[in-house]
Amino acid sequence: MPELPEVETVRKGLAPAVEGHVLKRVNAKRGDLRVAFPQRFSERLEGRRVMRLRRRAKYLLLDLDSKESLIVHLGMSGRLTIHGFDAPLRPGRFHNKTPEDGSGNGKHDHVVFETDEGTRIVFTDHRRFGLMTLLNTDALDEDALFKGLGPEPLDEAFTPAVLSAALRSKKTPIKSALLDQRVVAGLGNIYVCEALFRARISPKRLARSVAGVRAARLVPAIKAVLKDAIEAGGSSLRDYARADGELGDFQHRFAVYDREGMPCPAKGCKGKIKRIVQSGRSTFYCPSCQR
Repeated sequence: MPELPEVETVRKGLAPAVEGHVLKRVNAKRGDLRVAFPQRFSERLEGRRVMRLRRRAKYLLLDLDSKESLIVHLGMSGRLTIHGFDAPLRPGRFHNKTPEDGSGNGKHDHVVFETDEGTRIVFTDHRRFGLMTLLNTDALDEDALFKGLGPEPLDEAFTPAVLSAALRSKKTPIKSALLDQRVVAGLGNIYVCEALFRARISPKRLARSVAGVRAARLVPAIKAVLKDAIEAGGSSLRDYARADGELGDFQHRFAVYDREGMPCPAKGCKGKIKRIVQSGRSTFYCPSCQR
């Protein structure tokens, strides 16, 4: 599933194509993704100007001049691809897809947006775990999708003190606590593993024991790994691609994720990366230098 860096990369790629532009046509080729589209979905979008494109956690939010926001979640395999007017197909960019996917005419191309400039944005979702809905912009924080979400990890307000306060009562392992979107929003399996490695904190350590001194190491590590991943265009493992159709590059810079049995990259460490399962998810870490 795309995590914060992938969604932020898509947002940055889409922004010039949609912000300030009118959605001239919206072709929803089916009635649902993981849930049904809202009533009159295309009708409520067509003719509306996108005032702002932003991100909250792993969601994209397109704020419209109708005071509604189009909410997009990429799910497990969703992607949004930009095409110029009558742009040719760009086959071979994606894993496990037919050559037509992403063109607007592919089997898994479920929603096609066309702007007033003739730009097409195609939503492709092989597994259909994605989400699109419309919500009142002024009431987003009260909706079930957003209510209770934790702080944005890249905001200045996300500090060691804030993280410590969220962890002090947690009896779960720190890895599980960081995946809880109520603790911090947008983190997923890849970047939690990478951040814990950078902070030299064991994923098995109880979350409440991280509050304080260890949180002072962990918060900068979280921010740094997210910024590095965004700079690299995110991580492409299976389905994720940027809005221009190119793959992300951060998967080539993993320190621990998906590197089971390989030497620890930390200077002076002679350990090897180990894989364990926590709450049904693979965790990668170095037992020698993460304590």
